[in-house]
Amino acid sequence: MTITAALVKQLRDLTGAGMMDCKKALTETDGDLDAAVDWLRTKGIAKAEKKSGRTAAEGLIGVAASGADAVVVEVNSETDFVARNDAFQTLVGDVAQVALGTDGSVEAVAAATYPGSDKSVEETIKDAVATIGENMNLRRSAKLSVGSGTVATYVHNAVKTDLGKLGVLVAIETGGDAAAASAIGRQIAMHVAATNPLAIDVADLDPAAIEREKAIFSEQAKASGKPENIIEKMVEGRLRKFYEEVCLLKQSFVINPDLTVEQALKEAEKEIGAEAKVTAFERFALGEGVEKEESDFAAEVAAAAKG
Repeated sequence: MTITAALVKQLRDLTGAGMMDCKKALTETDGDLDAAVDWLRTKGIAKAEKKSGRTAAEGLIGVAASGADAVVVEVNSETDFVARNDAFQTLVGDVAQVALGTDGSVEAVAAATYPGSDKSVEETIKDAVATIGENMNLRRSAKLSVGSGTVATYVHNAVKTDLGKLGVLVAIETGGDAAAASAIGRQIAMHVAATNPLAIDVADLDPAAIEREKAIFSEQAKASGKPENIIEKMVEGRLRKFYEEVCLLKQSFVINPDLTVEQALKEAEKEIGAEAKVTAFERFALGEGVEKEESDFAAEVAAAAKG
C-alpha cells in the first residue's frame, strides 16, 4: 500500500508523534491506521509525544572535553527529581560525549548514534520519556575548538563529574604548555560562571547594545545641566565602566580582584611559556530563557470543588 502524506498527517494528528515516526509506523503496519496507532503506543512514541507540550525547565548541564575540543549540552526534564536519577544523569553524560564527535549543533547531536545502540540520541531520549514518564528534550548544545591550546571546562555545583546546573567552556589559543593553559582556563571559566559577561572584549560587543547604553548615559548626563564638553566626558567615563562590567577581559578577576582577567592571563603566560588568548567562551545556565508554567494550586482545588 502506498503511504500518502495525507495518511501520515492523519496519524500524526491522532497521536502527536513525529512525521518520520508516523511514516515508519504506517509502513510497518501496511497502512492500517489503527494498527499504526497501536504500533506507536507499543514503542512508547505516542506516549512520549503527548508529553511534549509540558514545560521542561529542570534537568542537567553536561560538559565533555578532549584536548583542543570541548562541548556543553543542556538536557531538560520537568522535575529536579528526575535530574537526580542515575539513569538520567548517565543519559546526559553520554549525550555530552556523543556531542564531542559532532559539530556541536543540536541537530547534529540529536541525529548522532547513542553509545551502545543503533538508535539516535533523539530516539533514545524519546524512549527515556516513555520509560520515566516525564517530558525531556535536548534543548541546546555548543562546541568550542582551538587549533593549538586547550578548551577548559567548569561545572558549578556538580552533582556528578561534568554534570550540574551551570556549565562553562573557555577556549585558550596558545602554542605553549597545554596543562598550564588549562589551569588558567579553568579559573577563567569559574569567573565566567560567576559574572556572566556579554562578550570577550569591546570589539565583540553588539554595536546596538553599545548605542543603547550610550543613549541612556547621554540622557542621564544631560539631566545634570553640565556643559556639552563635560557631558561627553561623563558619557565616555560611564561607557568605560560599562565595558569593565560586561567584557570578560576587562572585568576584575574573581580569583584575584587586584587584576583584570586580561592581566591575569598575561601573568599566566609566564607558566604557559607563550602568548595566550581567550578566543571564545560558552556559558549554559540550566533553564535560562525557558518560561516556566506557574500554577495556582488553591485555584485548581477551588475549580475542582465547583465542578
